[in-house]
Amino acid sequence: MGTESPFSAEPDHLCVLVHGLWGNPKHLAYVHDTLRDAFPPSRLHILNCARNVGAFTYDGIELGGERVAHEIEETLAALASEGRPIRKLSVVGYSLGGLVARYAIGLLYHQGWFAEGKLEPINFVTFASPHLGVRTPLKGWHNQVWNVVGARTLSMSGRQLFLIDEFRDTGKPLLEVLAQKEGVFMEALGRFKRRSLYTNILNDRSAVYYTTAITKTDPFVGLHDLNFSYLKGYEPNLIDASKPITLKAEEQSVPLWEWITTRARRAIHAIPLIAFFTLILPLATVFFLLNSGYQTVKSGQRIRLHESGQTGIQTRLYKVPLLVRNVRRAAEEVYENMNSAQAEEYLEEEHATDSQTTRAGHEDGGSGQANGKEKNKVKAPYAEFPTLALTAGQFEMIRALDELGWEKYPVYIHKVHHTHAAIIVRMPKPRFDEGKVVVGHFVGAFDI
Repeated sequence: MGTESPFSAEPDHLCVLVHGLWGNPKHLAYVHDTLRDAFPPSRLHILNCARNVGAFTYDGIELGGERVAHEIEETLAALASEGRPIRKLSVVGYSLGGLVARYAIGLLYHQGWFAEGKLEPINFVTFASPHLGVRTPLKGWHNQVWNVVGARTLSMSGRQLFLIDEFRDTGKPLLEVLAQKEGVFMEALGRFKRRSLYTNILNDRSAVYYTTAITKTDPFVGLHDLNFSYLKGYEPNLIDASKPITLKAEEQSVPLWEWITTRARRAIHAIPLIAFFTLILPLATVFFLLNSGYQTVKSGQRIRLHESGQTGIQTRLYKVPLLVRNVRRAAEEVYENMNSAQAEEYLEEEHATDSQTTRAGHEDGGSGQANGKEKNKVKAPYAEFPTLALTAGQFEMIRALDELGWEKYPVYIHKVHHTHAAIIVRMPKPRFDEGKVVVGHFVGAFDI
């Protein structure tokens, strides 16, 4: 599902949809169709990007962003040639697509598309996008091994997501460059009238809460110990982050027999999961690693062809020197050895400064005032929710991104354990129906 054909009647607003890792345009079909139901072709043109399908998402955020930028420019040119010039731009990214989209809008900004009289950036929205990468901030040898091995199973995209790449000669990982102040990527992001994100609080196995919410804490770890409120009309799936999240008062101890019964029931329910990990997972892991090795080789070949200009995209148009202004070399070492990274689950309390205090993932006014509006703003004491053991670069990303101002919507999907797919109704399955509530909120807040 690429660009709609024939082109919409006379829209002045283009909305670009960017799918995620291993994805394709069909993954965003429900988002597309819900937008179309709300906004007829005479008001909104929708481009569901189709140049980064499947294994092409291994090729990295930079190459993926160039493909998306090229696809957007082709669409703008085609519409203009039909006498239907676009005046407004909105971008929606899902999962890895949110990062690819952030790169693409930086390229468009550099190409002059956001200059006065051209495109007015309106909505920038991400669903379950790992803005801080996917490095696991947990203690334990298995997590540290995953931070090393996982980075090498997805070619360039894996290195960038685990923050062990070095972008050009900046000495920094690409994700840090994307969030660098005074760079074209942040300049572009700051031009949008609205920036919002939807983040799963539970069971997102692909992109966990701290990174999709751009936050130093995860208050939802002890979900059953919390008091929180829902957004009116979107219960019980969208949490109202403008209201405090508090710990429940300690309950009286349960009777021994009830405790034993509960534990036994949990053990019985865990049997299928144990069988999966002992019998199926080892074989699946072998096949995954073999396929990852093959795809990494193929991805490297595609990257080399792209860099040599043999893929139909004039890469020199997008190769602005470093694509950032006032870039200085990083003082830190390159993140090649993830075993030397901080291994604690949480930082010691004395290392958490006032600028790191948060609740429900809202940092330093990051959900505060922006564009003259009060956003989904929350302030709270640090003590209840300690700071995760992130890298220095990730803390800098949080501070820079939150200064732009975001509307942040924590999503609580109850019925499935694959919330990464459910949040956008990635497949037309009844068990993903809770995602329809989320997409409905997104469309209702969409500024046309």
